[in-house]
Amino acid sequence: MSAPAIAVNQDFGQPVVRTRSLKAPISFGIASVLILLLAFPAGREGHSNFRLADRSSDVPLPDLAMPTAPTVTVCALLMVLGTAFAFLQWSRYRPTPLWFVSLFSVTGVFAFLVWSSADGLVPVTGLLFGAVSLSVPLIFGALGGVIGERAGVVNVAIEAQFLFAAFSSALIASLTGSYVAGLIGAMVAGLLVAAVLAAFSIKYLVQQIIVGVVLNVLITGLTSFLHGALMVPNAALLNSPPRFPRWSIPLLSDIPVLGPVLFNQTLIVYLAYIVVPLVAWGIYRTRWGLRLRAVGEHPKAADTVGIRVNPTRFWNVLLAGAIAGIGGAYFTLGAVGSFDKEMTGGLGFIALAAMIFGGWDPIKATLAALLFGFASNLQTLLVNLGSPIPGEFMSMLPYLVTVLAVVGFTGRSRPPAANGTAYVKE
Repeated sequence: MSAPAIAVNQDFGQPVVRTRSLKAPISFGIASVLILLLAFPAGREGHSNFRLADRSSDVPLPDLAMPTAPTVTVCALLMVLGTAFAFLQWSRYRPTPLWFVSLFSVTGVFAFLVWSSADGLVPVTGLLFGAVSLSVPLIFGALGGVIGERAGVVNVAIEAQFLFAAFSSALIASLTGSYVAGLIGAMVAGLLVAAVLAAFSIKYLVQQIIVGVVLNVLITGLTSFLHGALMVPNAALLNSPPRFPRWSIPLLSDIPVLGPVLFNQTLIVYLAYIVVPLVAWGIYRTRWGLRLRAVGEHPKAADTVGIRVNPTRFWNVLLAGAIAGIGGAYFTLGAVGSFDKEMTGGLGFIALAAMIFGGWDPIKATLAALLFGFASNLQTLLVNLGSPIPGEFMSMLPYLVTVLAVVGFTGRSRPPAANGTAYVKE
């Protein structure tokens, strides 16, 4: 879907090649047609009610009632205009801006939510709170993927890191009675899985994707066996970990709507607020980040200037595994409160998709993780609202959003140049 064209640079008179992709405009068009179908042939009457107030908030806010059919129609028309703008950008050999893609996506999701909740009540705070909670492991997994692949090592083993970290955190926290010890154990577990990935892919030059797939299968089988052999017979001793308490930040938690969502959370969520900007700053503003990007983009050039390529890759893959391990701890210490076999449910691969959707950038990958978390929580809400859409389709919603985001809305995304390529010093 790319059509190259040659244009003349007016400043230097040299021909340059510019490419354009129809992926975003076509995806916009498909999304607009779907919302138009909801607006007219499948239009619903009544009002969609949005509850803005939270039970713990001291600020009373009235419910927001919106007429379903007119609201969906207006959103559909706005999306048609957005599609026209995307095609205009394509005709000018310009990419569709990220902020515009985000705005278009929000409009489409809002229209779908209004249509699904006709004569129903949507608790806005609860919807956003659940979205943030479901996004937390995806954020840490995506950050781990960004660091590993920026170093040049494909990390398909995020699912294995999640699962082993969840198992280890439940076991250690149950034995020690400390959720902090469980969190540290989860980071060590993620690091151990990453060490195996690094050893085989960097030292022994095994194909990185194959190592990641094997690790996913291995850890799934290992944790399932240990869960049945150890945890099930001794659940009270080995699978009853303490959960992270919620800590409310004074004043900030009292902000209407967003206060309870962002500032009445657990330690792991607050860690995400720190780790995301820290990793983003480190990658682009520090010597560590420069070396990280150098070995992932041009390892031979990095070696020429004295950077030890393979050790740099090895240690950064370990760091990535430890960060992903924090996400694994959230399953047992922050959400469920115990370990169950295969409890991660493939979210490691969703985190991998968030990393790709975010273009291997920490901030964008975090936003992508929030989108996927919102889609997962929206699925549950719509089922509770009695949406006319079949339940089987609702179960597909998070994964459908993943496919649309990665295939349709990302446009042209380029991984680090040496990603997945082993480096052998000549």
